[in-house]
Amino acid sequence: MSEKINSKCAQCRRAGEKLMLKGEKCLSPKCPMNKRNYPPGMHGPNQKRTKMSGYGRQLKEKQKVKRVYGLIERQFANYVAEASNKVGDTSKLLIACLESRLDNVVFRAGFAKSRLTARQLVTHGHFTVNGRKVDIPSYRVKSGDVVAIKELAKNKKGMQGLEERLAKAEYPSWISTDAKTLSAKVLNAPVLENPNFNPASIIEFYSR
Repeated sequence: MSEKINSKCAQCRRAGEKLMLKGEKCLSPKCPMNKRNYPPGMHGPNQKRTKMSGYGRQLKEKQKVKRVYGLIERQFANYVAEASNKVGDTSKLLIACLESRLDNVVFRAGFAKSRLTARQLVTHGHFTVNGRKVDIPSYRVKSGDVVAIKELAKNKKGMQGLEERLAKAEYPSWISTDAKTLSAKVLNAPVLENPNFNPASIIEFYSR
C-alpha cells in the first residue's frame, strides 16, 4: 500500500514553515500559514511546546524534506541509501539525488510553479530529455542533458506566457534555461548552496 501524502497546506503547518508546495499561493495572502501558523488538528493552537529530542529533530527534518520533494518513505530511504553507499560527501550526494529528478529539474528550470505541477506535466508526457519523451518524474537527469517542452504541449493550459515568465526568472547555477526554445540544459551535478534543510541530520537518522 502506498503512503498517503496529506494536504499540502497541512504539511507546511505541521513542519512549522512554508515548504512552497503550492507555488504562488504560498507567497500570497491566501496562504493558510499567514493565519494559522500552528499544527493542524483541533488542538493545534493550544498544543504545548515541548523540548524536542535529537531523534525528534532528525525525524522532523526527514519528514520536511520528504514533503518538499513529494516522496514516500521507500523512495526517500532509497535515495539516502544510494548517497551513503557512494564515495564522497554524503550530504552533497543526497542533495544531488533529490535535485536530479526530472520533476525537480522541470520545477527548477521555471517550467512549473511547484514540484507538484511539474510532476503532473511530466506524467502527462509534456517533456523530452535529449529529444525523447520521458514521462517518469523520478527519471534522473545527468550533466549535459537537455530538458524541453514538447511542441504539442506548448499551447496547453498553464504554458501560456511561459516564455515571458522564463525570461524574468532566476535559476540555480547548474541549470541554463532558454526562454525562446523553452528548454533547459543541465550544466553539472545539482548543488544547493544554501539548502533549507540539514542533510547530515537526515543521514544520521537513517544510520541509527
